[in-house]
Order: sequence, then structure tokens, then C-alpha cells
Amino acid sequence: MKKNYLSIDIGGTNVKFAELDNAGNIIEHGKIKTQHEKDAFLHDIDEIVAKYVKKGVKGLAFCAPGKIAHTKIHFGGALPFLDGIDFAERYHQYNIPVAVINDGKASVIAENWLGSLKDMKNCAAITLGTGVGGGIIVNGQLLNGAHFQAGELSFLQLNLDKPNFDGFAGGYASAVQMIGAVNKKLGNYDVTDGLAAFKAINDGNENAVEIFTEFCKRVAAIIIDIQAVVDLEAIAIGGGISAQPVVVDGINQAYDKILNENPIIKNTFTRPQILDAKFKNQANLYGALYNLLLHVNGEKL
Repeated sequence: MKKNYLSIDIGGTNVKFAELDNAGNIIEHGKIKTQHEKDAFLHDIDEIVAKYVKKGVKGLAFCAPGKIAHTKIHFGGALPFLDGIDFAERYHQYNIPVAVINDGKASVIAENWLGSLKDMKNCAAITLGTGVGGGIIVNGQLLNGAHFQAGELSFLQLNLDKPNFDGFAGGYASAVQMIGAVNKKLGNYDVTDGLAAFKAINDGNENAVEIFTEFCKRVAAIIIDIQAVVDLEAIAIGGGISAQPVVVDGINQAYDKILNENPIIKNTFTRPQILDAKFKNQANLYGALYNLLLHVNGEKL
């Protein structure tokens, strides 16, 4: 029997939401700008929830940045005002199930449910954006860790010579910073223009390709670090820039170059597949829903 649910993906720029059925079919969807003041933000979420509860949805699925223990958000990542919000508590009066999951973890379970990592027992998803999001599945179980912070790939230390956060993956392998660097090098007025940056990369502009190649090398280094700890079958690459075929191609080439330059790694490690994520920017909506379905059915990934 088909049941419909509301899935809400809270991002730093937009809040995306969708009504989906339990097979993952989107009935309708929309998005609003993310308010960066707590009361205004919660007012917007309350209105979305009330609208779909009135329509008869059977549960509420949330995805948000930050460390999430059960249904409470801690810290909130790029949205620190989320700290302490518990959506299950806030909407308990509706008497329907509520589940909340970290955005990186939502991506990997979405891909593992219906995407490019379908039914794999050992896999991960990496989301390339402002920072580096991540979610990891080991032996068929979502890796949460002792403090619900496993998979926070932005906190991998990649360069000890860089000050503050710049040497950590969230800064050192930031897709947003890479696009900004390309546009600055090209003299483009809008340094956030991803399409302009990738046009130059795809056209073979020497300066743009050099910056992009270094970025791919850094992402490949993250994958090698993950492999050294958990040994995965495949890793799906998501985020807005993953819509560009050159991204996954570039990361694969960078990974192979590192292996070819380091025979001990090449001969020791079995290479994982590095794949396009199927759901791109909608992964979190599907992952939040699947997390809810797992809890409704009394299962735990």
C-alpha cells in the first residue's frame, strides 16, 4: 500500500522539500530560501509541515547539517542556530513518525537504496560543495560512530602547512573554493559562477585545468584516506559540480596517477570504483525519506 511522506532537506542556501511515496516517487516538490535567524527559520518549516500534514502525509523526514543524535541536532554545521533543535519533539502533536539524519549520511543511504551504490555492503558517498560531506556504510551498516560524527570528511587533515581550517578537507578540497580560484584566475567578475569555471575547464584553458587537476588530486587523496581505514567497494561523488562529467573522470585520473606514482599503495590497495551519484542535488531528500522508512519499519541501516 502506497503511503506518502514529507521529506525536508535543510541547506545553507535553500530548504528543499518534497512529498514522496514509500517507493521513492516524488509527488511534488519545492524550495525556499533558508532563513538564517532561528525564529524565522522555524516559522517557515512549521508552515511547510502544517501544509503537508493537512494533506495526510504519514511521516516527516528531515536532513540537516551538523552532528545528529537520534532526532536532535547538535552544532548545525554551517547553520549554528540549529543547535539543540529536536524536530520529533517540536512536531509530536501530529502523532506521526519523525526521523532526522545528517546530510552526508542521507546521501549515502539514498544511493544505497535506489542509486549508484544500490545494495552494496561497503560503500560511501562524498558530496563536494562548500565543504566535503560524507557518509559511509560498512558491512551493511551506516557508520555513525560513538558520538554520531563518523563520516565528517571535512575534518580530515590534508595539509599541515596550511593555517586554521584551510588545511582540512573542508577548505583544502572545497569545490566552491576551486570554482572561485578558477574564476579569479580568469578575471571573471562573478567568482561563484560554476558554469563559467567549468566552461573554461572543459575548453582546456591551461590555468583553469591546472587548478581543477589539483582539486581532483585532493579529492583522490580523501578517497585513499577512507580506503586505508574502511576498504570500500565503491564511492559515489555527488554535489552540484558532479553534474559535470569531467569531475568524476578527473578524480579517477587523479586517483590512478597517485597509485602509479606509489607502487606500494597500488600493490596493497584494491582500487574502489569511483562513480557518479545518481541523485545529485536531490540525494538528501531520498536519503531522509529512506532513513524514516527504516525507523518506521523497525529496521536500522
